[in-house]
Amino acid sequence: MISGAQPVGLVLLVVATALHLGFQLVVTVLVYPALLAPEAAQDDGGEGAVRAEARWRLAHERHRRRITPVVALVYGLLGLADGWVLVAGPHDGWRGAAALVSVAAAAVVVVVTATTAGPAHGVLASRGRSEALVRRLRRADAVRLLFAAVAAGAAVAAVVVRTG
Repeated sequence: MISGAQPVGLVLLVVATALHLGFQLVVTVLVYPALLAPEAAQDDGGEGAVRAEARWRLAHERHRRRITPVVALVYGLLGLADGWVLVAGPHDGWRGAAALVSVAAAAVVVVVTATTAGPAHGVLASRGRSEALVRRLRRADAVRLLFAAVAAGAAVAAVVVRTG
């Protein structure tokens, strides 16, 4: 039976992980394909290469400026929900296990963002586009999408699982 602060924490966990999964889907399906498309880096040689690099840098900088507040909101809510669950529970039974799997999966997303995606964006911004960095960013993005889905699924399971 859920009591006390647990229902609020679990509902917050479901909302935060669903929001995060939706955000990650948009990034994976819409944002990165447009931003990282090979044609975004193509040029006609000579002066065209300089223009292509300038277009890339401008597009990437706009992306970073626009997405940063959204990332802060989504990850902030996710951190709040995860913290609530870690403090208030549930910590036992199937419900607790599902909630902790959700928290762990969200932690994987944060670690991949901090150690791979974020630094890749930093290098893309400072040194320009490179196919190796684009591939690294796409791989990190796939991992983030997978673990965002695990976090959301486990959060839902924590709410709907029957105990007793």
